[in-house]
Amino acid sequence: MITESDISLALPSDALAIAALSRRTIEQGLDWRWTPHRVMNSMADANTNVVVARRGTDLLGFAIMSYGDDDAHVLLLATQPRCRRQGVGTALLGWLEATARVAGIGTLRLEARSDNAGARAFYRRHAFEEVDRRVGYYQGVEDAVRMAKTLKNAQAED
Repeated sequence: MITESDISLALPSDALAIAALSRRTIEQGLDWRWTPHRVMNSMADANTNVVVARRGTDLLGFAIMSYGDDDAHVLLLATQPRCRRQGVGTALLGWLEATARVAGIGTLRLEARSDNAGARAFYRRHAFEEVDRRVGYYQGVEDAVRMAKTLKNAQAED
């Protein structure tokens, strides 16, 4: 089982592996948008975290999340296909949630392909709710389901 100690901020040397994993597991059938250059730009952005899960030098998965004032947007989260159902995605999402809570973020948001039943079920298991649907969101090719999770209630802010 993966632990928080297996998760760390990504290094510039991880950009190619992150981009390649995105291409294979998230962006299949679409134009490649999360290139190594874009991943590097995300690493350099003070309002974005790029994290990786690894064992030794083996990259098991990654996540990218941008922060606003009140909410954060999970831009990408992927695991190696051989690592699915082993807790890697759960550990990455847990790391993002914990970081967002420390930052005072109230809501996490994300999009998933409408036909990706596995991703939608994964996020529902982690208390995300489907809040909207965007027709043609993915390059006009595929619809997206928008999902959100509330991290704190209004009373906790007092």
